[in-house]
This record gives sequence, C-alpha cells and structure tokens, in this order.
Amino acid sequence: MQALALKYRPKSFEQLIGQDAVAKSLAHALDSGRLSHAYLFSGLRGSGKTSTARIFAKALLCDKGPTGKPCEVCDNCVMANEGRHIDIIEMDAASHRKIDDIRELIEQTKYHPASARFKIFIIDEVHMLTKEASNALLKTLEEPPSYVKFILATTDPLKLPVTVLSRTQHFRFKPIAKSAVVAHLEQILKTENIAYEEGALEILARSGSGSLRDTLTLLDQAIIFSREGITQRAIADMLGLLDPAKIGEILDVVLRQDRAGAIEIIKEVENYNAETIIDEMIANLKDKFLRRDAKFSLLMYERFFRILAGAKSMLAISPDNTYAISMMIFMMMEAVNLREIDELIEVGRSLDQGEGYASASAPNLNAQSS
Repeated sequence: MQALALKYRPKSFEQLIGQDAVAKSLAHALDSGRLSHAYLFSGLRGSGKTSTARIFAKALLCDKGPTGKPCEVCDNCVMANEGRHIDIIEMDAASHRKIDDIRELIEQTKYHPASARFKIFIIDEVHMLTKEASNALLKTLEEPPSYVKFILATTDPLKLPVTVLSRTQHFRFKPIAKSAVVAHLEQILKTENIAYEEGALEILARSGSGSLRDTLTLLDQAIIFSREGITQRAIADMLGLLDPAKIGEILDVVLRQDRAGAIEIIKEVENYNAETIIDEMIANLKDKFLRRDAKFSLLMYERFFRILAGAKSMLAISPDNTYAISMMIFMMMEAVNLREIDELIEVGRSLDQGEGYASASAPNLNAQSS
C-alpha cells in the first residue's frame, strides 16, 4: 500500500495545503513572465517546499507554459509528474554536500536542456553544503546560463551564507494551520472510506506540529492501529497520550476541589509523559476558552495558564515528574479558591457602594428639625 503522503502529494498550486501566499506569488510570476534565475524555499519540514519546487519546475517546462496552471497532459508534464524528467535534476545536499558534488552539478549547467526550455536544479537541504561547496556554487548561482533555473530548499535559512541569500528570491513556508490539516485529513479519510472521529483528527493535527507530511505519516499509523475507525481513544493510546476524557476528569476534580479524587488521578497518570499531560491540558483549556465554556472565568484561564507554564519549567529542574504534576493540580485548586475570594471582594465592593448610595440619599433629620 502506498504511503498517504505520496499518494496525496499535490500536483498543482491549487492542491497545496496552507501555503496560499507562496502559491499565488509563484503562479503570478509564471503567468506574467517575471522569472528569477534562483529561488529559495525555507520552512518547517513537511510544509510543502519540495512539492512546491516540483510543481514550479513542471510549470516552467509545460508545453503551454511557463504557466501557473500546467496542462498535465503534455510529455513534459507527464514526465515531471512521474519523476523521470531528464531536465529536472534533484540533489539532496544532506548526502551530497561536498565540493566535488557541486562541481559535478556545475558541470551539468554547461549543457543545454535535452528536451525542455529550461534545465532545473532542485537542491534540498541546501544549508547542509560545506563552506567550500557553498562558495563553489556562488558564481553559477549569481550568473547562470539563461536556460538554467535553481530552486533551493532548506529548513534552516539562517545557516546559509548571506551571499547565497542575496542571490535568490526567498519564499517562506509557514507551519500549516491545524484547521487546514484537519480538513485535509477529513477529505482523505472520506476518499479512503474510513470512519473517524473529528476529535481524533485534531489530536493527529496537533501532534504533527504544523507539518503535513508528519501528520499524514501518523495517519498511516493510525489506520493500521485502529481496527474499527479512527477514534480519540485509539489515537491517544497509539501516541501514548492521556485519553481526552481523562483530561476533562482532571479539570472536573480541580473545579470540585476534590483532593482525594486528585490523588487517585495522580496515581493513574504517573506512567504517562508529564510534559505531554501539560500540553494536552493547555490544548483542552484553549478549546474550552474558544467555545466560551461557562465553567471557567477569564481570570481562571489566565491563572491556569500561568500554573501550567510554570509546571513545564518545573519539569526541567525536578527529578520527580509525578511530584511536579501533583503540585500543578493542587495549585490549580488554589487558583479556584482565589476566584471565589475575588468574587467575595467584588460582592463586598458592591455592598459598600450600595450603602454609600443609601446614606447619601437618606434624609438629614437634624437639618429638617432646625
């Protein structure tokens, strides 16, 4: 079975997920003929850099192009989609990083394209090149032959020499929004005819941390792991996370001030990763905040967030993560008490203001008798 990341790899700018600004800019450059000789794509792994580079290369070579909408039927488009176009040369700088590799590439730039209008070089993880290799690439990158285009991709543009950055048009790929990832996962699962719970997809999207490729890899794993549809419980078990219902149970215990219940829960969760528990609680509270859950006031959200952030810092210095989680839960209980104190203070202020108003409006009997 083909991996989902490969099966659903985008073939056009319209199919790119979460990179609308980059897709529109490149399509406009193609349609208007304003083309540079070198491009740099930077961003998180799995955010679409290599896929965009391949789409852009295909658009440059299409018989009806350069165009923002390749025809997909000409020989150039077909060969590009199948990864066998002789004039699209891909190199992984992570494994071909030495000066001899770059000299071999530079030698290829001296020869005209075999069948297309351009010869395109896609260099992935370009920041991995040695200093000597980067310097060797500079001259060709600055003044390549008219038929040569360079597309460089990197996850760490800060490691590139300034001289390389100044010779390229730089496009920055942002982490893909969770909502866009969830929508894409839903579309894939409907196409594959696999049942799912939306909450399960949200956990997968959150675990992917903005990388669509990583999320699709997790989805592949989830399909194998879940026998009867993809559920929240199954995904939590697969990733070693707490069941979302247990996170809700922790918050209920905090609101009820149930200290005995809190101790029981602490015993239940001590085998889970403490940092993951805190991350899941933050995500749960964020969801409640956006849904305007009436159980929590703005003051409580603010105090809970401070406590959770402090607990993450505590993990770095504490040899006992269970103790850190225990402190976190009981501090959240104290935060609920503080809320009640704040409410009593507000009530007291209201009463004081009412008494002040009453005394001001009461008749002055001494003044009347005089």
